[in-house]
Amino acid sequence: MRRPELLDSMTVRAMATTTWTHEPAKSVETFDTLNPATGEVIATFGVCGEHEIQAALVRAHRAAAWWAGLPATDRRIRLLAWKSHITRYMARLAELVHTETGKPLADAQLEILLAIVHIDWAAKNAHKVLRSRKVRSGLVAINQAATLEYQPLGVVGVIGPWNYPVFTPIGSIAYALAAGNAVLFKPSEFTPAVGGWLASSFAEVVPEQPVLQLITGSGETGDILARSGVSKIAFTGSASTARKVMAACAQNLTPMVAECGGKDAFLVGSDADLDAAADAAAWGALSNAGQTCVGVERVYVVEDVYHTFLEKLSERVAGLRPGEDREADYGPMTMPGQIEVIETHIADALARGGRPIVGGMASIRRPFVGPVILADVPEESRAVTDETFGPTVTVTKVADLAEGVRLANGGHYGLGATVFTGNRKKAMAAARALRSGMTAVNSVIAYASVPALPFGGSGDSGFGRIHGADGLREFSRPKAITRQRMKPLVNLTSFARTDKDMKKILSLVTVLHGKRYKK
Repeated sequence: MRRPELLDSMTVRAMATTTWTHEPAKSVETFDTLNPATGEVIATFGVCGEHEIQAALVRAHRAAAWWAGLPATDRRIRLLAWKSHITRYMARLAELVHTETGKPLADAQLEILLAIVHIDWAAKNAHKVLRSRKVRSGLVAINQAATLEYQPLGVVGVIGPWNYPVFTPIGSIAYALAAGNAVLFKPSEFTPAVGGWLASSFAEVVPEQPVLQLITGSGETGDILARSGVSKIAFTGSASTARKVMAACAQNLTPMVAECGGKDAFLVGSDADLDAAADAAAWGALSNAGQTCVGVERVYVVEDVYHTFLEKLSERVAGLRPGEDREADYGPMTMPGQIEVIETHIADALARGGRPIVGGMASIRRPFVGPVILADVPEESRAVTDETFGPTVTVTKVADLAEGVRLANGGHYGLGATVFTGNRKKAMAAARALRSGMTAVNSVIAYASVPALPFGGSGDSGFGRIHGADGLREFSRPKAITRQRMKPLVNLTSFARTDKDMKKILSLVTVLHGKRYKK
């Protein structure tokens, strides 16, 4: 088989029919992955069923034992080699991402760049975050030496999305691998070729064992993976699908981290840099055709600057154009069914009295959707309450930042948010008050580029965290160990314990903890 860096259209098709060393055997059933802009068949992949997944799991358990048994330095070296491999052949991977998702090459490269940064951080920080360390025993257990360490879970199942087929799954894969686990990776059925590239590139630099294996198929395959007995599932997708995956995980009490959708709010204060805010809002709302879980979908602007901001945003958005050519600002809708959701949300907003500032129903030209800005949309409209996941945004006037925070917190989601204001104190207060897992101040989605920060949400946006130290611990099992280093002054855990012993310890606890607390 040709190396991943030499991918072209013929190679992509060959990938679908080649049995890779670290990939489950192909089933008879197959499916096609299509170019969303043209409908052209890119490649054909096998649908992995229970037999293929169980066989992969057996191999993964052996690989996990080998991988976890390596010195931390050896895992670090191998992960950094994978990072270097991806960096050297970024152009080829970006072409594949562009072909399979439709997003512009530059956006594909930006996504890969972020993935590279996260692999680097996970590889270099895993040992420091997860290594064994002493903790204080306390006076009651003064005779015990206490140790805390984090051990690998074993085999992690990663179910990835199609909108960011490199960056998002790497946020789970790299951190799970760095923590010493093997991974079974099921990419979206819309982007299996990108998933195949990642798996085969890892096999290039770690050929000894199938530490990262590819699982292909649709939702049914993901359901089988969740029920397979893996140690944990890392899922990215909609809240409705997450509930189904959770039900499948419940069969074996398999823990899960869920990174679901969002309805992210963007707040603009009266003292904000309006040019910078409009530029950031346009990018946050329309990049990747709005197909971003932390994309901007709601903008709340303080009334003093509302009309000026709306004018500046409209100027920036009006000139943007979707398309499949290299000059296009963003690409098509990768998942055709999402267009119906966008159409429904626009229609509902207009029916409830919303005003189209840029675009409208006529912006929908399958498979593309032009930019849409809606104003005066009621808060109960589906364009405000439900995730649209398209190149649309609502802009709403508020009295002040406090009202913007209140409206932003009124929904079911709690993923990301943005605040633009010139007052640092107000900005930080609003950022803390927003019910979101991440908030960017005077920039948009900046937190995703900081590997040390955790990424995740609450409510319908999911639970658990990827990235950063929390992401490494998410794929680890905390292990507490105590070791008696001297005989206790009073042996409390013995039937030989006397009333005198209890009197001693109760007196000690009373002295230490019975004093009235003073501020």
